[in-house]
Amino acid sequence: MGIKCFEELTAGMILASDLKASDGRLLFKAGTEIEARHIELLKRVGVAEVDVEAGACELSDGMLLEIEDYVRDFFLYVNPDSEPVVEMFRISLALTGDAVARGWCLPDIIQRRASNVEHMEDLFLKGMGSPETIVMHEAELASFPDIYFRIKEVLEDDSASATRIAKVVSTDMSLAAKLIKLVNSPLYGFPQTIDSISRAVALIGAKELSTLALGISAINYFKDIPPELVDMKKFWRHSITCGLLAKILATTQTGLSPERFFIAGLLHDVGRLIMFKKLPYASTEAMLFARENSIPLVEAERSTMDFCHTDISRPLLEAWKFPEGLSNMINFHHNPMEFPNPLEPAIIHLADNLTNAMEIAQGGMYVLPGVDEQAWEILGIQADPVLRDAVEQCQEQIDTILGAFF
Repeated sequence: MGIKCFEELTAGMILASDLKASDGRLLFKAGTEIEARHIELLKRVGVAEVDVEAGACELSDGMLLEIEDYVRDFFLYVNPDSEPVVEMFRISLALTGDAVARGWCLPDIIQRRASNVEHMEDLFLKGMGSPETIVMHEAELASFPDIYFRIKEVLEDDSASATRIAKVVSTDMSLAAKLIKLVNSPLYGFPQTIDSISRAVALIGAKELSTLALGISAINYFKDIPPELVDMKKFWRHSITCGLLAKILATTQTGLSPERFFIAGLLHDVGRLIMFKKLPYASTEAMLFARENSIPLVEAERSTMDFCHTDISRPLLEAWKFPEGLSNMINFHHNPMEFPNPLEPAIIHLADNLTNAMEIAQGGMYVLPGVDEQAWEILGIQADPVLRDAVEQCQEQIDTILGAFF
């Protein structure tokens, strides 16, 4: 479609390139669907013209039915009468239809299966290695980044000054640069650029910044996952999406610190990364079993290995001396009602399901694990419009935040 002057803009158009203000400030990322409120903003900042994509094609009735059948495959395991599940189905249907209308092809069954890794060998055979044994073996072979424990020490010191925190974080230039990027991203939405760690500490707080630093340090630990086993960019996109949705959903509750939920969502599948490292063959078996039988990956893990990724994350996060509150959200995100205070893991639980629903339109491989009805009731929110609003906010922010990490 090309360049459009401001007067020609209408809701529904898609940005073909990043849209920036006259001062160079990023307004919207490429791929953003223009809404009425966006047009009003562009008018206020004086944007004269915009680069937009060609419009979506109209889908035939046959293609609409094919899309519905495709999406329905991912909802076979869940309660079809559940309020959040019904809304997630509608969201996924709309996202998938839009993707197909813009040229995306529905993946066939071969594309939706895991790669063959027959050449890999697991370090532990089924029944011979408990989650604790596997984590102990990993901890003995690889040391966690020293910066992590120095940040954690500061995090636990209530008397630590902003200057001390900034000094510790700034000793790792890569970590400091990523933190600055994130603080200036839509994750926080500050109107002015933050150019120093000490300024970031002053604005978002020592605890929040230190927690964010812990999450980034944890990501940096996993650099040797075999690429033929898992696409790490997709893995971290899933994780960051879950974190962003968890942060957004946490704002619907009172008395919670949303930034903590971003980190818990970011690391909710961290146990799976250890499984990829130590049990690549068994992990692939679980992936294939999940796809071929239309069951959640977490259930396939239990069937093929006798334990799942949260069984791994428990001893792993304990070995890392990870903050207990964050650990509980991660460890109980598939079974929040088994934790004495289920509200916090319930948010990660919901965010994980919503992330899976969004990914159906991006070639997602696994069915939804399902929403616990008691956990849903505890949150006390309405599926419509809360879930749809969360997805829209996430879509606007995810690419910028992902870029801050990598």
